[in-house]
Amino acid sequence: MSSSLTKPERETLKAVWRLSRAPGADGTARTGDLAESLGVSPGTATATVKRLAERGLLSHAPYHGVTLSREGERLAMAVIRRHRIVERFLADMLGYSWSEADALAPVFEHQLPQQVEDRLYVALDRPATCPHGFPIPGTEAVSLPDLPVLYDLTPGDRAVIALPGSTAPELARFLDGLGVRPGVEVVLREKHPFDGPVVVAVGGHERTLGASVAKQIFVRRTPAAGGPVAGPAPAGGRTPSRGKLPRGRMEKQTR
Repeated sequence: MSSSLTKPERETLKAVWRLSRAPGADGTARTGDLAESLGVSPGTATATVKRLAERGLLSHAPYHGVTLSREGERLAMAVIRRHRIVERFLADMLGYSWSEADALAPVFEHQLPQQVEDRLYVALDRPATCPHGFPIPGTEAVSLPDLPVLYDLTPGDRAVIALPGSTAPELARFLDGLGVRPGVEVVLREKHPFDGPVVVAVGGHERTLGASVAKQIFVRRTPAAGGPVAGPAPAGGRTPSRGKLPRGRMEKQTR
């Protein structure tokens, strides 16, 4: 990752990539959406975009949105890789939920030396996904495959759940109560026509989800053949510790 980029510039690259790949997006990110995503004023977001455009990392055409260049995509992948590794550390080693890990990771991920990122990845046993269920990019990645949403599946399809950090807390709690959590495998049993609900099997139960909800849940398809549907993940989206770090007493921050 380029050490010459500031924290706001890295966060902007990450936000442009996420917004331009969101369902229904046209491959660009609007500066207004960027400002909202980053929690800054439109003027601040525009100024950062202009700095990145001057460095050839993205292009910005008025009324046409922001698009990453190939080099911008490469750096965005490096930023996302670090973010997802840090999320994994926070969830696996410190016991934070997937939503807490997403909010906490940017606090210190930008200060990590590359060597620390590399050692964290190895200590966590080279995880394939973040706590949300999304793939962790490789060190040389310039892109990631688009994940379909649950509503795009057909009856009989098996898939593993992935929920973005932007998921509304109320929706995340609702899905958690149904056992529909990141990393859990589901089978689509029924899909009713005309934007009707879908029925999924998860953890030995059948759950009905409205079309609007099913379109907010990303999935990674898994082979149709195999064992039974995986059971629910631990409550709150936590995953068992897989790391190889020393096990001292660690107390969660009080926030």
